[in-house]
Amino acid sequence: MGYTYRGDLPQTGVRFRTEDAALQELFELAQQKAKKNIFDFGGTKVMIEGSALYRGVWIETQPMGGEIYAAQDAEVALGNQLIFINNAREDGRLPGCIFFEEGKLRCRYDMLQGYCFPVPALKTAWWIGLDKGYLSALYKALRAHDEYLWKYRDPAGTGCLQSWCVWDTGEDNGVRFGKADDSWSGETPPCFERMPFYSMDVMSYSYDGRKTLARISELLGNGEEAMWREKAEYVRRRLREYLWREEKGACYDRDRFGNFTDTLLHNNLRCMYHGSFTQDMAERFVREHLLNPNEFWTPFPLPSVAANDPAFRNLGENNWSGQPQSLTYQRAIFALENYGFYSVMKQLGEKYLSVMKRYKMFVQQFDPFLCKPSMSHDDYGPSILAVFAYVAHLYGIFRDEDTLAWTSAGGADGEYEQTIGENRYTLSRIGDTFTGFRNGKELFSASAGVRVVTDFAGKIRALIGIDGGTVRLNAGARTLYGGELPADRCIRFGA
Repeated sequence: MGYTYRGDLPQTGVRFRTEDAALQELFELAQQKAKKNIFDFGGTKVMIEGSALYRGVWIETQPMGGEIYAAQDAEVALGNQLIFINNAREDGRLPGCIFFEEGKLRCRYDMLQGYCFPVPALKTAWWIGLDKGYLSALYKALRAHDEYLWKYRDPAGTGCLQSWCVWDTGEDNGVRFGKADDSWSGETPPCFERMPFYSMDVMSYSYDGRKTLARISELLGNGEEAMWREKAEYVRRRLREYLWREEKGACYDRDRFGNFTDTLLHNNLRCMYHGSFTQDMAERFVREHLLNPNEFWTPFPLPSVAANDPAFRNLGENNWSGQPQSLTYQRAIFALENYGFYSVMKQLGEKYLSVMKRYKMFVQQFDPFLCKPSMSHDDYGPSILAVFAYVAHLYGIFRDEDTLAWTSAGGADGEYEQTIGENRYTLSRIGDTFTGFRNGKELFSASAGVRVVTDFAGKIRALIGIDGGTVRLNAGARTLYGGELPADRCIRFGA
């Protein structure tokens, strides 16, 4: 039967008011369209990926999207995790995507499909009070899936996991795959022209899962935290040894013969989302490649393949060979914040929101040079959720486990309110100052350009520079911090 949560979910909601009229219209439109993507999948309330193309839930998008939407509907967040936890196969493999057809769930196990699942599923646990039954069910699913990966996806014994088909990494129609099949059933590797690939993505899936298993072990007190941290570090070391090219400052997949592929991929940013890069690897990729206008920092940034790479194709219909994807923008928030690149995240968010405000079309892809939507299919979930996430991370409040992050990084005057249960948390921006309130009571005030991290009572845990500049932060009657807080600087205080 799987796991069923029996407790009461907190009532959540977001209200955003801004003097930026175009952003106000965009946000309200996103809220309307998000509700159109919510369905009942056999008793589980889920948010599908959306648009006319994606009428199901994919593990590369919907656990992450659901957790972002927890701020507005905690039941959807939980449903988008349970639909995968409760449909794991006996051998541990999780479904890559799930549809609800003729009253029944149809699960596909012929693709790994992204796996942006472990961290969002764990973060969802905080929305339901760290329920031990949920944590145990998630632990079981993640452990079994990791065992599956290492049983079948390292057939050559190299210590490096393989991707076997195009949809293992969700790069639909990517030129780099040649004539490889989109999906692949069974546990015997295929033999295409260059695939299987020794894959930075699949290695990162395992790292992400093992790192999350260590966190769950800590929460459950099962004595296995150290083991999972050691196992995760093994994957990180092997990723660097086998797929990182020091002379190029980036990871590259290897083909089935063990030769490096030559294509410079945005998938390095995916590794950062999963946390599998060390800090120095992330810094090299960001400084040398992500911010390079000839590669990934195009007028509308984040092409899937470096713009100067021979494999780059500026194709406008569901193709991961070049055009920037809304899903990449959504993942980039967490990838960059994982390594302290808050100012880069801000720049990306401003570029994304500026284009979204102009066109107000929630689509999958964008032209990297013309800065406009490429596809006509509207209501695409990752685009809608990217709007919610960038607004919250730049001009509002978002929950991160047992903390709240309050940010006013530029933008117009306005107010962002997050409801969680019986509590209302309100960020009010006027001029160069913003103020945080809990149920109408002032908690702090600070200059714009900073993120204030608090617990749920309002006690300050950290200050993070987003824009840089002078910070004057008043907690009650005393000045907690006053002075220069450069961009990407984080100052932590006692819990």
